Amino acid sequence: MSAVYDRFLPLIPERGTILDAGCGSGRDSRMFIANGYDVTSFDASPELVALARSINGVPASVATFSSFCSEQLYDGIWACASLLHLPRAQLVEVITGLADLLAPKGVFYLSFKQGVHERITGGRQFTDMTGEMLGELVARIHILRIRECWVTEDARRDRSDQWLNAILEKQQA
Repeated sequence: MSAVYDRFLPLIPERGTILDAGCGSGRDSRMFIANGYDVTSFDASPELVALARSINGVPASVATFSSFCSEQLYDGIWACASLLHLPRAQLVEVITGLADLLAPKGVFYLSFKQGVHERITGGRQFTDMTGEMLGELVARIHILRIRECWVTEDARRDRSDQWLNAILEKQQA
């Protein structure tokens, strides 16, 4: 993950604010906090939030992408392998709602498995994405533009998935 952090974190001001949307066990939130960032974390899974709190010491809350609300604006939003658990039909609405929480010049990292499929595996929703599909999606969200988009190999040794990574940025009004 360090290569992805190296692309995202230089875009966040020192001691800036990061929203970890779909924080899972809190791995990334813990790293951001350790590096001096002010982090807000949430996940829809009470079990994963409990892990984030107990194992990683992350003050995460239980919320969905749609139910999370905040008065705070964030310098960065981190949605690592989390939005892929939504049906494709919900992505524009959810990403727009999250983007409304970005400060001026804020950035939004997101990642999906590379591909075109949408499926349920083991009772969980998975939505894949290609660069072209992401471009079409972001074109429908007028406050965002794609800053950069790239593909990486899965870091887990037992997996051969490719991941579509993107950093979006809030456009000036």
